[in-house]
Amino acid sequence: MIRVIVTGAYGQMGKMIVQAIVRQEDMQIVGAIGRPGHALIGTDIGEVAGVGTLGVLLNSELSMVLPQGDVVIEFTTPSATIAHLRHVAKAEKAMVIGTTGYTAEELRQVRKLATHIPCVMAPNMSIGANVLLQAIQLVASRLGNDYDVEVVEAHHHHKVDSPSGTALRMSEVLAETLDRKLEGVGVYRRHGITGVRPKEQIGIHAIRGGDIPGSHTVLFAGSGERLEIAHHAHSREAFASGTVRAARWVVNAPKGLHDIQDMLYQ
Repeated sequence: MIRVIVTGAYGQMGKMIVQAIVRQEDMQIVGAIGRPGHALIGTDIGEVAGVGTLGVLLNSELSMVLPQGDVVIEFTTPSATIAHLRHVAKAEKAMVIGTTGYTAEELRQVRKLATHIPCVMAPNMSIGANVLLQAIQLVASRLGNDYDVEVVEAHHHHKVDSPSGTALRMSEVLAETLDRKLEGVGVYRRHGITGVRPKEQIGIHAIRGGDIPGSHTVLFAGSGERLEIAHHAHSREAFASGTVRAARWVVNAPKGLHDIQDMLYQ
């Protein structure tokens, strides 16, 4: 039985993950973490997630429940993720990280800490979205520099980081495949008289509105034709399912930082 601890357990993503884990025959929730001072601290996480009483109370201290767990699933904020990762690394447990919105320095800290434990980190836990990364790499390698490349993402109005971590990862994959440096060719907004579009540009665009779980489209535009490859999440269940799969895989993975690609293709 894989013993799981869920952070951010009262949020929409956290509740979806709790619901998904309860349906697994080989997994058990042994801990649930929330922000200190939150009104739901001390409440049974099963009742919060709508799956009945589980006997696991939401608390604010990961260190209190960490000895009971095998893997921590993390969907919180960058600062909280780094703090939790320090505890997990010290306890030599496994971790799955879906948090996005890091600064370069925060990402450096995450990567350094994650070398000490088996850890999966991905900006998008959907299996379909991660297969899409492979698809756009293949397409970009075949089309080469004759096609203009643009990335468009859409999310709900509560999302605080922009562009999405998935859109950034897609743009990185495209730039690497086309032998470009994203920091030099990535364009995140266009306004006014911008002039003729340089061939090597990669446009990255963000849409925010309503309750869109996540939508990503890569456009390859050539002379007389265009090719679009897209992934549309209909609900957060897609992310929860991929997260559960990652948690199952990472407990037996070697130490170090992995992504969903490692899980899918190793």
